[in-house]
Amino acid sequence: MSRTGRPFRLPHRRDYFDPFTLDGRKAIFFRFTGAGSRIRNDYRAAEDDKRVLWAALNLLAVEDGKISRRLRKNFKSPLDVFGLPEGEILARGLDVEAARGIASPQLMKRAKREMQRTEDSGFELLTIEDKGYPSLLKEIYDPPFVLYCAGKVEALSEPAVAVVGSRAPSPYGKSMAEKLASDLAGRGLVVVSGMARGIDSAAHRGALEKGKTVAVMGSGLVRVYPRENRRLFENIIENGAVVSEFPLDAEPLSHHFPQRNRLISGLSLALVVVEAAERSGSLISARMALDQNREVMAVPGSVASELSRGTHWLIKNGAKLVETWEDVAEELPPSVRDSLIGGIEGPEAGAMDLGPEEQDVYNLLDCASSSHVDELAERTEYTISEILAILLNLELKGLVSQSPGNYYLRRK
Repeated sequence: MSRTGRPFRLPHRRDYFDPFTLDGRKAIFFRFTGAGSRIRNDYRAAEDDKRVLWAALNLLAVEDGKISRRLRKNFKSPLDVFGLPEGEILARGLDVEAARGIASPQLMKRAKREMQRTEDSGFELLTIEDKGYPSLLKEIYDPPFVLYCAGKVEALSEPAVAVVGSRAPSPYGKSMAEKLASDLAGRGLVVVSGMARGIDSAAHRGALEKGKTVAVMGSGLVRVYPRENRRLFENIIENGAVVSEFPLDAEPLSHHFPQRNRLISGLSLALVVVEAAERSGSLISARMALDQNREVMAVPGSVASELSRGTHWLIKNGAKLVETWEDVAEELPPSVRDSLIGGIEGPEAGAMDLGPEEQDVYNLLDCASSSHVDELAERTEYTISEILAILLNLELKGLVSQSPGNYYLRRK
């Protein structure tokens, strides 16, 4: 009833409200002239290109992380939110601001402009449904709906290890990061980091000496941060890729960096921390890596250095202690580990003076796949204790390498 006591009726004006149905959903009512037809046309045009819809959702999600989580939790596909009435969007756990943002005719226009600018800048926009979107990143709890990419997209899907650490490292820390990244990249692994000052930049430069690297930014691709890394940015896109989930013009805001850290570990099989203070942001990256079921490792430092507090804490709590690239390789999945360790060039057995027992065991080992000590004992007349002693001699001569769990591999 109206305030006058008469029954309330909507006026019979076509432009007062404009109901329409999408995929059998409830009609949406627009309470201002012409809005219904404009939004309907925008949505139907966008429906023909889901990439626009993903880009639109990403514009909202990077501003409020709760949107992404609630869309994934309460919808079979996050795209299902488009076309729903505001009341139902609110009932699904999104707040009023998010619901109005989704219904806004400006959202699709912003998404289309962003996509056009990305193309004009020579960058690539990958949605979570695109073929080039890295499968490893899809495994994490909240992968971004969209990745902006500069450089070689294929680098995002190659086996990778993250190297992160202090923004104000010691000469020792910087040297270790460069050496470790160079050794890993030289053996075919992609080195992932955040292009920040300090350890991140050192890791990228080390990797570029012999291979590929991927930088994950906490700003948009046209807002290179820090500014002094502009040349590094250009070098990386020639030999790897720079990615961001943030729109092109996004500034390097402080809360962006913890958010981007999940992508550094998400793109990687393992994460190595090189120098970190007790409250370093690198420890946040390590925690995220553990949450994503990634291997976490740390390079030890001086007990007198504040920059060792974080890395030593990680080691005390179960992180693998890393001195060389082999330490990292040993913790990677078997298919990756065996190809790396099996590719190490070692001395020829024929050039070594091997005893008959050593020759027997050496002949049973393979360069492509590792063998367990129990298997070697079963294939010989030696006891496990004798096998372990023989393997130790072969390892000291540089002919075999050991992997976790008493697995052994012949070096080439």
